[in-house]
Amino acid sequence: MSRIPRDPQVRPGTEADLQALTDIYNHYVGETAITFDTEPFTLTERLPWLLAHDTSGPHRLLIAEECAGDGAARLLGYATSGPFRPKAAYGTSVELSVYCAPDATGRGVGRLLYTALFDALAGQDVHRAYAGIAQPNAASVRLHESFGFRHVGTYHEVGRKFGRFWDVAWYEKPLPAGP
Repeated sequence: MSRIPRDPQVRPGTEADLQALTDIYNHYVGETAITFDTEPFTLTERLPWLLAHDTSGPHRLLIAEECAGDGAARLLGYATSGPFRPKAAYGTSVELSVYCAPDATGRGVGRLLYTALFDALAGQDVHRAYAGIAQPNAASVRLHESFGFRHVGTYHEVGRKFGRFWDVAWYEKPLPAGP
């Protein structure tokens, strides 16, 4: 039996998804050290992040959704590629992330999203993909390594959240040559 939800669809994220995207992210803000944000976002605060992604080019936002029994769609998670650093010479590098709804973890949603994201990035002028993974997070490490990411270093005790310091392991993946 497949671990991927029944009839999942992957598509670009839109403003109509903002509430569900914010709800998923805010869960990780409040409950985990996976993100180093410490305060939940309002929809107004989160909108510029959503609008920074496009349906073409290197900076994407893809969502996975499944149809509920009543025909309504439910957002299962999302993956993004965004700027690695703001300076122009970093323009051919992207930082990736993937977040799943709390009840959708371990079902193959992250794998589905990353497969679609790498397909979307194929042919773009992107040379490297990076992912920073707060430690410990064995599931995220496994996911990234399964896509060919390799560990390139760890920032030790780089973030403080929930009264303790956390390490971030950095992973890198070469991407096929773009145009």
